[in-house]
Formats: sequence, structure tokens, C-alpha cells
Amino acid sequence: MSIATRKSRMRWPEVCLCTTACLLHLPNVSNHLAQKNKATSYHLGQLKAKLAKLRRELISPSGGGGGGGGIGFDVARTGVASVGFVGFPSVGKSTLMSKLTGTHSEVSEIDFTTLTTVPGTVKVHGAPIQILDLPGIIEGANDGRGRGRQVIAVARTCNLIFIVLDVLKPLGDKKTIQSELEGFGIRLNKRPPAVMVRKKDKGGIAITNTVPLTNIDHDEIKAVLSEYKLSNADVTIREPNCTSDDLVDVIEGNRVYIPALYVLNKIDAISIEELDLLYKIPNSVPVSSKEWMNIDELIERMWEALQLVRVYTKPRGQSPDYSTPVVLRRGRCTVDDFCNTIHKEIAKQMKYAIVWGSSAKHARGQKVGLDHVLEDEDVVHISKR
Repeated sequence: MSIATRKSRMRWPEVCLCTTACLLHLPNVSNHLAQKNKATSYHLGQLKAKLAKLRRELISPSGGGGGGGGIGFDVARTGVASVGFVGFPSVGKSTLMSKLTGTHSEVSEIDFTTLTTVPGTVKVHGAPIQILDLPGIIEGANDGRGRGRQVIAVARTCNLIFIVLDVLKPLGDKKTIQSELEGFGIRLNKRPPAVMVRKKDKGGIAITNTVPLTNIDHDEIKAVLSEYKLSNADVTIREPNCTSDDLVDVIEGNRVYIPALYVLNKIDAISIEELDLLYKIPNSVPVSSKEWMNIDELIERMWEALQLVRVYTKPRGQSPDYSTPVVLRRGRCTVDDFCNTIHKEIAKQMKYAIVWGSSAKHARGQKVGLDHVLEDEDVVHISKR
């Protein structure tokens, strides 16, 4: 067989590297161009770092703003947490928003009925939660198509994202929306990787790992650091199955990690057998906003995902006030946080606190200090000096 014949039979990836935009739409381009081995690790690390830098430059051009804000997108925040509705046009976001909050959000069969952020509030277990109905996004949103950057910039600031999908085509739309959000630095249902990169003045690159490096090696780590002009740094990896993408995320430092629920809307149009299959999709909640089906489960899942903690106050000699809880976020729910939420001077004047509930050791109450961690539905009395 001639060389020309062999070349004609080889299947090369259809890749256009003529522009930055083309390159950015190929997140796995390195896997196509070269099979990973020791000889190519350095090259692959450099390539992934370059892709991340180009994405950042495309999203936030040096000559202008980062694509966030704008008329209709700057919304005053209210409540104890915010939930953003993200999805393609005409999937039922506005109908769900209107019925949840009582706030009017224009509903129509026509695409792009919602053109600005529409805020509303729903009260769950006594806690006011802000709902943001965002305009429908389209493929290429993270590159600016259809004001997608403004939409995703608002989503970055939310405590929880509802990705609303049409139940008849959930998996394809789910993958596309995830890709758009990932391209804007949003990591869904993930936690920050246990990786630390500390710059230093001299000494070269020192790499320490407390777990086996299965998806990255020292050459690839050094290549990523080299692309960011880090020639002297201490790298500590405690993340199992750490990848070069995790390392890039840590160095970039502008990633946000947000929980997400996949709201599979319009279940009134499918069978029970199909509904059972939908429940196998992780973090999914099938609903019908039009027929108000399974909304109670959606609200409970929302409460769990937000990880809010209700704490009730008890004045001396009186019963606890269960009508207006002080709402804290798990991880920031000490007695000190509780005091500062009410008024910053309370912690300074506190002698001790008495706590009743799950976090207390005794049913009759426990005397605690400012560093005591509170649990949901605890009751607290503050004794001042």
C-alpha cells in the first residue's frame, strides 16, 4: 500500500485551530492530538493551561467588562439565599417561578419571552429565599451569544442553580447547559479540589502528594505551572484522582462551586415507566409546573441543597420565638455567627449562651461559648455581661 493511500485512510479529527474561539470549543482536543504517555505529559499540561487562559481572556476581555451586569440583570438581593433558574427557552421556567413565588413572570409559548432577570421570593420553613428567573440561554452562551454572559454571570452569584430541562429531551440539553456553565467557570455539584499552590521566591518546584497521582504526573504539573510562569512554587495535592484541570482551576482562582438540581419539567406528558427512568438521573427532580405536580419534593430538595440552619431565639423568662428564625448557612453556624447576624455588638456583650436542641448535650440545655456549632431548629438564649 502506498503512503498516499495510507494517508487517505487515516481519520484525523476535524479541528480548526485558526481562531481562539474554535480552539475553546474543543475541551478534549489534547486527547485527540496525542495519546497520553510520559513523553507527551509536559505538552498536554501546557495545552490544557493555554486553553484555560484563552477561555478566561474570551470571557473577560482585558479592554472591557466581564460580561456581567447590564440593564435588567443587576438585581438587589433579598432573603437568606438565592436560587437561579437556568435553561433553554420555553422549558417552563417562568411558569414555575410565577407559581412558586406569586411574582408575575411573562409566560408564553414563544421563545425568549423573559428578557431580563425577574426576582421573586418564596418562604420555606420560615426562611425567605429569593428566586431569580433568568432569560433562556442558547448554545454558545458563554461566548456571549444571546446575552448569555449576563445570564451566566448572574447564575455565578446564586447559592443554588435550578437547571430546568424539557422532560422529553433531558440528557442532551443537560450536557449542553453544563458545558456552557463550565465554560464560564461554574463547577456544578463539586467541591473545591484539595490542591494548594503556594508561590515562593526561590527553590524551584516542590511537589508533595498524600494520595496516589493516577491522572496527572510531575511533568504535567510542571508544564501547567510553566504556562502560568510559576518557576518557584510548592504544590500540595490531597485530592484523590486529581487532574490537570483541577490544578488549573486552583491556579486560576476564579471558579465558583455551586450545587445544582436538574428540574425535569412537563412530566404530565410522559408515562409512569418513563418517570421511573428520570429518577435515575443524579440530582434530578421531575415536576410539572403547569399541573403543579411534585413541587413539594422540589421545595424540600431545594432546602436540603441550600444547607440552611434555622435557629430560634429565647428571651429570658419567655417561650422561644418560632415565628421568625435566624437563618444561618451550614459551615457558618456558630453562636458567634448567630450573634453577628442579629447585631455585631451582641457577641461582644455576651457572657455565655444556653442552647437547646440537637447540638446540646442535655435536654435541659447546655451552657456554651461563641465557638459552639448550632444545628437546625436549635433554640438559643444569650446571657449578657
